[in-house]
Amino acid sequence: MIERCLAALRLQTYTEFATVVVDNCSSDGSAARIAVEFPEVSLFTLNSNIGFAAANNYALRNAVLRDWIVFLNPDAFVHPNWLASLVLASAQHPDFDGFGSRLCADSDGLILDGIGDSYHVSGLVWRTGHGCRATGTHLRPREIFSPCAAAAMFSRRALESVGGFDEDFFCYVEDVDLGFRLRLSGYRSLYVPDAMVHHLGSGVVGVHSDFQIYHGHRNLVWVFIKNMPGVLLWLFLPVHILLNIVTLFWFVLRGRRELILRAKYDALTRIPHFWKKRKAVQSARKASIWNIIQLLSWNPFTRCR
Repeated sequence: MIERCLAALRLQTYTEFATVVVDNCSSDGSAARIAVEFPEVSLFTLNSNIGFAAANNYALRNAVLRDWIVFLNPDAFVHPNWLASLVLASAQHPDFDGFGSRLCADSDGLILDGIGDSYHVSGLVWRTGHGCRATGTHLRPREIFSPCAAAAMFSRRALESVGGFDEDFFCYVEDVDLGFRLRLSGYRSLYVPDAMVHHLGSGVVGVHSDFQIYHGHRNLVWVFIKNMPGVLLWLFLPVHILLNIVTLFWFVLRGRRELILRAKYDALTRIPHFWKKRKAVQSARKASIWNIIQLLSWNPFTRCR
């Protein structure tokens, strides 16, 4: 996948960029092949798998960076005009600091993998449009809660102002946490429909794998506790608790009892740690409660809109 990903970058019509790959201690020879086949890439090889969040932060700290930072997953394969579309959008919309791509299913380009992350008042997250056929509403730019980090561009100043990804998340929902913190700090994100990407989605760990379920459902709790601002935390807390109860029953009935119990137990035991992080995040908040309310999703059954 990584070779297909990097080969697509070579075909970009916009060429003023540098590529950085952080290899999270892979064991399939990927790093050696990248070094030979893609000598233009700055390659960092790590001695252990430190996770998606920490690996991206490692690149932010150690690579020679420009004013705009683009994150791209190895299972995301970009169209030739992808970067050009993101760069053009940043020039046309200087009041935005985050830009999301149109993610399409790799098996069928007419089916969406998502046009941005939605955040429900309960703490449930999803990619807007996931699994839906692209319609006219998906072909126009729009403000989104946060871009999916599988293929997204952010201003360097915005990323640095909020401290990058939270490495406690390791993997999954860390981009929603980042997007939420950017929102709280007053930064905005835009969906760019012309920035097209074919995305496998969980191409490395597998869809509905134990790894995905554990980290995703553990991290949902932390995002809510850490980021839901002011009175909204207490207003929506009963709905968040209900979401977690329904989730427990859902996975228990499907034979994943130990997995989901471990995810929620680990989430609860670290709430004091994330409460301390919450104080720091909320003390730096610039966005109003009303601004956040307007960006939250209220109906989980409107995913295709």
